[in-house]
Amino acid sequence: MAFPLGNRLKSQFNKTVDQIKNEAQASVQSFVGDKLNIGGPVGNLLGKIGSNVVDDVFGSFGFSKNQRSKNLPGYTKGKVKTPTLARFSSSSTDSDWRVKISVPQKYRENSALLSPLNSTGGQMIFPYTPTIILSHTANYNSLNPVHTNYPFQVYENSQADDITVTGEFIVENAEEGQYWVACIHFLRAITKMNYGSDSADAGAPPMTVRLSGYGDYVFNNVPCVVTNFTVDLPSDVDYIATPISGSSEGSAGKGTTWAPTQSQISVTLRPTYSRRRVSEFNLQDFVDGKYVNGNQGFI
Repeated sequence: MAFPLGNRLKSQFNKTVDQIKNEAQASVQSFVGDKLNIGGPVGNLLGKIGSNVVDDVFGSFGFSKNQRSKNLPGYTKGKVKTPTLARFSSSSTDSDWRVKISVPQKYRENSALLSPLNSTGGQMIFPYTPTIILSHTANYNSLNPVHTNYPFQVYENSQADDITVTGEFIVENAEEGQYWVACIHFLRAITKMNYGSDSADAGAPPMTVRLSGYGDYVFNNVPCVVTNFTVDLPSDVDYIATPISGSSEGSAGKGTTWAPTQSQISVTLRPTYSRRRVSEFNLQDFVDGKYVNGNQGFI
């Protein structure tokens, strides 16, 4: 008795499947209507509808999928003929156009506070695109002869004005907090002269730095002195406990500082060129871009 019952269930199941297929075909024909007889993509639908109409129309590789993907380049049956793999640039030097300020080796070779800057090539890098204010000035002196309507402009000199770089720093972990502390400490140091009875260079002014960013023809190793820097410590952001690199203390207190999760650092740099470099300057070479491969840093 079990076998006839199983046969009846199987027969009923097959009828149900056939009914679903017939209803699907009728729905497609009712939806498309007389347009099945015209040419084009819709007309090709007749050739797609067969006994397996559900799979042919609504399957993963059915008519609808083929129509949607026919304009994809290199597409064939769910595969891309020429896949593109994500990869990093082979040359970090040529493609790194981030704004950065060089850190003199003398400052960071023995300083645990400045050691995080070694991870970015001995440079203070603005992690996000900063706002930069750049200006140049040509100075003229007005000569006003008696009984003339227009004064004569007598050229005096030209100068590259101060460059102000303002960038945002986001701190999400202790490592980024150490980098933030290193940047602040570096800017504090680079705005101070050599001093101290044990210093061999006592009385020497602050060292020059190099400003780079945005490729070869914007800021390319521009020699500068840091004349001012500001940093805000907002009251409406969180602060992260940051153990100082090289410190044995890992808890709040000695050896730990607190870095804001979001802050802005603004640095004012003044382009500074030696007398010998200035004497070698040639305007036509500058116009032709011949200084781009050197370290003169003319802007």
